[in-house]
Amino acid sequence: MTKLTFIEPSGNRREIEADGGQSVMQAATAAGIEGIAAECGGSCMCATCHCLVCEAPGGLPEMESDEADTLEFTAEEMRETSRLICQIEVTTEIEGTVFKVMGR
Repeated sequence: MTKLTFIEPSGNRREIEADGGQSVMQAATAAGIEGIAAECGGSCMCATCHCLVCEAPGGLPEMESDEADTLEFTAEEMRETSRLICQIEVTTEIEGTVFKVMGR
């Protein structure tokens, strides 16, 4: 299990344990994290899993061009630390990452 932390839109901070091999979005929705709609089911098309990466002690995989293209059209302004969490796989390397949920 990989521990990840989410700061929900309400400001509530929640730590979850996620199984490897799933996306961070799948882990967050399964845990009931507030503000992640995941409308496209992880297809990198809707940006309703937009989060800011506050801390990533082990680093994260590089953003692919389709993720960057989708982020350009989000309701919330794209920032340097913006990511679509449907595009990040849960691995032990991302242990301790903190995400701030941009959803409403």
